[in-house]
Amino acid sequence: MNVAGGSAGPSGQASAFDPIGDALDRVRAEFVGIDEGEVADYIPQLGKADPSAFGLALVGVAGSVYEAGESEVPFTIQSISKPFVYALALDDAGPDGVLARVGVEPSGEAFNAISLEPGTGRPSNPMINAGAIVTTSLVHGTGSTERFERILDVLARCAGRELSVDDSVYRSERDTGDRNRALAYLMHHAGSLSTDVEDAVDTYFRQCSVLVTAIDLATMAATLANGGVNPRTGERVLEQSVTEKVLTVMATCGMYDFSGEWLFRVGLPAKSGVAGGVVAVSPSQFGIGLYSPRLDERGNSVRGVEASRAISERFSLHLMHQIGRSAPIFERVGQDGADDGTEPAVLAVQGYLEFAAAEQALLALKAHAESQEDPPSLVIDLGHVTRCHPVAAALLDSVIDRIASRGVTVVTVDRLGRRLLWASAEFPTRSEALAWCRSGGPVPGS
Repeated sequence: MNVAGGSAGPSGQASAFDPIGDALDRVRAEFVGIDEGEVADYIPQLGKADPSAFGLALVGVAGSVYEAGESEVPFTIQSISKPFVYALALDDAGPDGVLARVGVEPSGEAFNAISLEPGTGRPSNPMINAGAIVTTSLVHGTGSTERFERILDVLARCAGRELSVDDSVYRSERDTGDRNRALAYLMHHAGSLSTDVEDAVDTYFRQCSVLVTAIDLATMAATLANGGVNPRTGERVLEQSVTEKVLTVMATCGMYDFSGEWLFRVGLPAKSGVAGGVVAVSPSQFGIGLYSPRLDERGNSVRGVEASRAISERFSLHLMHQIGRSAPIFERVGQDGADDGTEPAVLAVQGYLEFAAAEQALLALKAHAESQEDPPSLVIDLGHVTRCHPVAAALLDSVIDRIASRGVTVVTVDRLGRRLLWASAEFPTRSEALAWCRSGGPVPGS
């Protein structure tokens, strides 16, 4: 087990202190003995995979890589390409343009089902084959070659390295892909697929045949978790608004007719592929990539599903999990405990300042204002705020404006100088802010 970017020894083994890597090793050891499921053989080349292979990788939004088992064994991406091509189509055609051709509702059916909207031929969602073929056709390009080059480019940038196609798998997909062709012809007849059928399916076969590893998948998932910025390269690959939509569809449709139970048990946006890959995304935290080619009857990796469930439970990753909050602290500051109405009031806030935290801060301000006269000044200490959501900033700015209109001088404290909220002045420490308020000194820089 390696930690890329961490302190690994000469043998490639992780340093002694690596609880994340150790956790992956334990998960792998727990499920590596599962021998249920079968390797996909309806595409002949996929049937040649080693059924014992089992690799796991985790990439954090800070760019660290943790891995266990066969994390560097190459396999074809298959349907895991769908979310990333969907992102490219959203960027090219816009959300409304894509939605007009492909829905976003769970089909509750197998990945290769004929799941088309009556009257329009619109596929249920972009995670099933029918929807993915249409999504691929919406990527801009003068023909299948240029379209595929753009798809390969976005996959590679999300993975953080150059990727290539397994030509033998591509030929196998092409030679056995009559069901996908049938879906494409049905949609072309109905009008939801407007490009040449053979070009559309050929591009789709190629994108499914791109070679990746579990580390690649974890990096790609981490790019989605990081709002479209690859945490290992620092490159913005996708817009944040696009990643939000992609993750939404992954959460509701990414695991086919297992999507509901997956969300119930694992609670993370995810996507599987019939070569045995699985990606799962913990938004704003990390991405997970898994590889084990034994599949269940729905086409999902047996070990991959079990390992994902265990990781989610042990790290409390379920999207609906209530993480608990550190309440903002409102405090009245006086010299030696004195409270003669001349001292500045202090509102100290910590953690992630989002709607709920902003609401608590607003209630604290309201309670203080109603219980006593306005202080001469208000110090808002943001030194321990890790992030401020725009909605929270707007709410607090509005109340700061009202407080200032009543003659109260408002200043903020932030050693990073982020100017998260409006104020008359900002200081790196609370002591400097209090000293300035007590002295009634000029605003710095005035």
